[in-house]
Amino acid sequence: KVLIDVPCSDLAEELAQSQTKTQVLQDTLQQVLDRREEERQSRQLLELYLEALKNEDSILSKVAESETVPRKEMDVVDAGTSSTGASAKTALSDQILAALKEKPAPELCLDSQDLELVLKEDTQALASALRWDKQKAEALQQACDQELSKRLQQVQTLHSLRSTSKGKKTVP
Repeated sequence: KVLIDVPCSDLAEELAQSQTKTQVLQDTLQQVLDRREEERQSRQLLELYLEALKNEDSILSKVAESETVPRKEMDVVDAGTSSTGASAKTALSDQILAALKEKPAPELCLDSQDLELVLKEDTQALASALRWDKQKAEALQQACDQELSKRLQQVQTLHSLRSTSKGKKTVP
């Protein structure tokens, strides 16, 4: 870098070479530095991509687990709400309600399935269960909707990256 920054005439005098040879040397050094920077950026991008693939795999495995296990729980909770009447006003678990009450940004603490449950919940019932006013419950549902949309977009982006990378692997 120092050799590139030195004026060409000074470097030519110091090396006892012509200015054209010195300029070629400086240009070559600059190209080497540029190539190293591109390689560094490529490595960094590849690391981010690999990390995104790992995250996608963990998200997909969590989604697969949540699709198989909680179905029974949801049926039990739904059956419980219809049989107990006024004592259980929402289909949300106590754990979800506690997170909604206690966390400053609960939409970031809940998994995607819980966010969907909050969105499906009647706003008035949610407000009643949390002992909030209806506007605060609506704001919470909007925040949950935005977070769920953001997560969906991330998953779609990861799928797009994966399909793009698979397409490049098949090209000779």
